[in-house]
Amino acid sequence: MEAPSSGGWSELPVDILRYVLERLSFVDFHRAKIMCSNWYLCSKQTLGPKRGSPLLMLCPEEGGCRLYNAEEDRFYETTSDLSGYQFLGNSGKWFLAVDSRSDLYIVDVFSDERILLPRLETLMGGLHEIQRVGENEFRENLIKRGTAFAWNHFTSKDLRGLLWVDDKNGDFVVVWRVDICEYLGFCKKGDAHYREITGRTDVSRELRGIYDLVLKGYNLYLLSTRKYVRHLDLSGQDGAKDVSVSHKFPMSMLIADQRAMNAYKPISVGHNIVVPASGEPLFLYTRAYEPASKDLEPGTIDTWLVEVDDLGDEALFFDLGIIVPADRTLGIEPNSIYFTRNDRRFNHTGRSSPCIDVCVYNLATKTIKRFPSLSSSFILKDAMWFLPS
Repeated sequence: MEAPSSGGWSELPVDILRYVLERLSFVDFHRAKIMCSNWYLCSKQTLGPKRGSPLLMLCPEEGGCRLYNAEEDRFYETTSDLSGYQFLGNSGKWFLAVDSRSDLYIVDVFSDERILLPRLETLMGGLHEIQRVGENEFRENLIKRGTAFAWNHFTSKDLRGLLWVDDKNGDFVVVWRVDICEYLGFCKKGDAHYREITGRTDVSRELRGIYDLVLKGYNLYLLSTRKYVRHLDLSGQDGAKDVSVSHKFPMSMLIADQRAMNAYKPISVGHNIVVPASGEPLFLYTRAYEPASKDLEPGTIDTWLVEVDDLGDEALFFDLGIIVPADRTLGIEPNSIYFTRNDRRFNHTGRSSPCIDVCVYNLATKTIKRFPSLSSSFILKDAMWFLPS
């Protein structure tokens, strides 16, 4: 079909445009509606494809970035070149990313829209300052009585981050951390710098240390080294407000069969928190093993997951630290845990490279679902589940 000669594709008759939009895939529908204002208005009146299906952001070793829809078993190229980015976290269609110059961005994966964030060295309001000592290298200084003392060195590869974006009004919260540092940096929409959240100074003993964290809206939940939950409200203008309730998770112990211990050796142990759609944070204990026997296929990873009786009609996205309502029509499997890698939020294992294992674990059947198209197409250096709406 040729484009109309007068106003081009932007002036297609509404009935024809609606016909086209209704037959697009989820990813193509998102891209089409930002073509122009006319297409956007028509998309609002169109019954589009299933919304909210889990997608994967894939970063192959060969370079570039691709989107993968597990329900369609289909790959999509990203609209713009995102090959130079390291992805730290996501919220809907928005990703928190750091580029090769260690600049932080919020990126819309369905368009070319990017929001440049303050530089790391703008951190203020605490006991630490950050100096850039190279394009990709930083020095952390401890400030005492107005004097700065050199403390730690790190690079952008050591960064971990969380993101929340409100699609209705565009507000956002960004939280980042370096594993070796005992503080966080955060900013909100309109901020020109990051503010510091300390993990020790002026913090009660049971809440000290930062073992894991989850961001849900303006609420930041931190798991302390003593397994207490610290709850911070980031919505105010005066920084982070501590609204913690003294709540401690019970210590967990995993008793393993001796024969299993002989066949496998531990490679990582994790203590994490996850936040359901409603209610209090949950404690998640995981222990991963790799085969010690050469009889198994090389590269096979067997993961012993936390013993949970039932998630019911909900699904846990481990990377994101959230539990969401399941919906089979959207491809969100009930009573399941979605995995991609072992150190998305923190690198507790000390491994030089993460364990990429994209799968969905069903708690009821105790079975693991993988996606053959991923392993047969390319080798991944990174992968991340996300819920685009």
